[in-house]
Amino acid sequence: MKFKFEKLIIWQNAMDFGEDIFNMSSGFPKEEIYNLSSQIKRATDSIALNIAEGSIGQSNPEFKKFLGYSIRSLAEVVTCLEKAKRRKYINEKDFQELYDKAFYLMNMLNSFKSKIQ
Repeated sequence: MKFKFEKLIIWQNAMDFGEDIFNMSSGFPKEEIYNLSSQIKRATDSIALNIAEGSIGQSNPEFKKFLGYSIRSLAEVVTCLEKAKRRKYINEKDFQELYDKAFYLMNMLNSFKSKIQ
């Protein structure tokens, strides 16, 4: 690993979560390809992208700002998951599994952000 963000557990978890969401959303109906499917994929990718981008910054306040963007993107993903469940694109078991992963990642992000001086 050459970049410092690659060592961050939150970045690694965000990357794994992104792949889980990508795989799940690939099963959405064709009519959602430019709507919910695209939205959830972009939002979940944004989580790890913002962690990486913020970690390169020159100041801790800037990193905190980018972690805030990651947290907001994660909230967007959770909302998309709820929409997918309501539209019956995913079952309750799959929803709960991804929701739990999102909740864990949210707690990690908030905790990490609060520890940055």
